[in-house]
Amino acid sequence: MDYSSTISSPSGANMRKVSGLIALALLMSNCWAADSGAGSAAQANNPLANMTAFNMQNYYMGDVSGTNKDANQFWFRYATPFSLGDSDWLLRASLPISTYPTPPAGGHQTGTGDLNVFASWLIDTGNPAVSFGFGPQVTLPTASEDALGTGKTSAGLVNVLFDASNPKFQYGYLASWQHSIGGEGDRADVNLATFQPFMFYQLGGGTYLRSAPIWAYNLHNDDYSMPLGLGIGQVIKDQKTVYNFFIEPQGSIADRGDGQPRWQIFAGLNLQFLD
Repeated sequence: MDYSSTISSPSGANMRKVSGLIALALLMSNCWAADSGAGSAAQANNPLANMTAFNMQNYYMGDVSGTNKDANQFWFRYATPFSLGDSDWLLRASLPISTYPTPPAGGHQTGTGDLNVFASWLIDTGNPAVSFGFGPQVTLPTASEDALGTGKTSAGLVNVLFDASNPKFQYGYLASWQHSIGGEGDRADVNLATFQPFMFYQLGGGTYLRSAPIWAYNLHNDDYSMPLGLGIGQVIKDQKTVYNFFIEPQGSIADRGDGQPRWQIFAGLNLQFLD
């Protein structure tokens, strides 16, 4: 999953990284826009695309509720298709590197977070432009520090839809739920539901507008976060690799509880490797 609260040190290093991503995306857009085909651009944001993918994504949170601190979370994601009998599946693994403020002094800790893995069964919709899948997920307590993870092993379900029938406008969602099934007895139980709607509007030449916030609801304590975002991306196809640069500022329209991002900048580079 994409969702987790993370917090980074208020130094200017994170903002310089974000500025560098913006500059790089604009440079790529100007130099290589003509290299990107409409089909690649439409499928570049498909989480169920039938190809191996590696993503590097970053959330910089400039204002986190209850902390007066900022935060940062950098995600490594790897996805690959596989077959099980006559069925087609997609396996995705996600690991965050997080920087978080810790009570009571509010200093920051940095390290790995909890590893999330899901396997989605790809259903034949009868339309190759429409992808639909669901399957199990598990989150393992791999965090290097208590403040960076839940201390629990959790399991649940995911459901994904992506509709690229229209070459100009693509949309879909990723919904998930997970509940703790083991782990440290003195840590709070996990009972988390998330819903990520996503919309992409192609401007031509591989450039697109995007919105892909993650809405999260903690069923254990009724905390929640509901951001909205609007960003821009650039898709570049170079031989058998599709490069997808993007940046998307997001702001909260509703939230409850400590540790929720009031505003954040979501940016990254997604790679897809064609056969």
